[in-house]
Amino acid sequence: MRTQAALYEEIDLELSWSEAELPERERTKHVHRLHPYLGKFVPQLVEAFLRRYARPGRLVWDPFAGSGTTLVEANAFGARAAGCDVSAFNCLLGRVKTAEYEPGTLLADLVAISPGEEVPQREAPSPYLGSWFAPRALAELLDFRDRIEGTAYPDLWRVVLSRAARSARLARHFDLDFPAEPVRGEYVCHKHRRVCRPVEEANKFLRRYVRDAVRRVLEFADVRRCAEASVLHGDARVLDPPWPVDLVMTSPPYPGLIDYHEQHVYAFELLGLERRDEEEIGRGVAGYCEGVSEVLDRARGALAPGGRVIVVVNDRRGLYDGILAAAGLRLEERVVRHVNRRTGRRQGEYFEEVLVAAPARRRVKARA
Repeated sequence: MRTQAALYEEIDLELSWSEAELPERERTKHVHRLHPYLGKFVPQLVEAFLRRYARPGRLVWDPFAGSGTTLVEANAFGARAAGCDVSAFNCLLGRVKTAEYEPGTLLADLVAISPGEEVPQREAPSPYLGSWFAPRALAELLDFRDRIEGTAYPDLWRVVLSRAARSARLARHFDLDFPAEPVRGEYVCHKHRRVCRPVEEANKFLRRYVRDAVRRVLEFADVRRCAEASVLHGDARVLDPPWPVDLVMTSPPYPGLIDYHEQHVYAFELLGLERRDEEEIGRGVAGYCEGVSEVLDRARGALAPGGRVIVVVNDRRGLYDGILAAAGLRLEERVVRHVNRRTGRRQGEYFEEVLVAAPARRRVKARA
């Protein structure tokens, strides 16, 4: 059995932060907390590898853009940023996080979207919305959605609307990630350690999140060094990235772990976004290796001379040696980091790998 000392010789302790060393308020600084998102990686990890491999003014590409962590940190570093994602909601979130906002125009929007005190109830636009929201909460959400029209920054307020909808669902307070069914009566709440009732209003969340969103986008405006960012809605297996790419920095989905469309089903329903579930890589193990290798192969083809591909992954199945080879990449470095900073009901620890790769001299034929 390996000793702890031997194990820690393989771990990059500079990238293995404890909860005390890197608390949640730092991991969710400025726009990184505009909306909850399962599976996003730590911005400080992106910062560290941008310092090691990126150059200001050059292009950083993330083919699995997710909530936009790489794009935000690239702009803060001073690099141009581009990414794509098959989820329409992820693309909305990435665009909102990297957009530019004028303070005076934000103030005018705040007046236009200020929720009313008394909102008449309305018929639910879909069965999902009718079953997952109390009548008052749904009426307030729909009223806010109507107020967004004609504002200068409608996408920002759509993200706020989605965040409020997530909190205002008929879900148990401790089970907001993937609630199985609506709850309409009292229940024992593990989060608050008392008997709770489901939420029946939305305006209190809308007011809180509007203020929070404005504060966060203005905080990011003060630290970003480059404002050039683009987010493409598409399948990275067939979508060519911009060229030339100086650095690919990405965290692909883990197979079978998170359904990235269902995670934000309330947003798709409320905002009328297109769902492309069948194109999502990682819904299961089948086809996962082939799909990720196709994405990385396209990214490799757009690399400028000397460019690198960095993949953050919990490769407990040992899939990525074959994936990188099939994508025409050779592994230069494998960094192991200890992740032990999760809190709440998802608390735990695991080991994560950061794979640094470069184009191989010879291509390796992908396995069937």
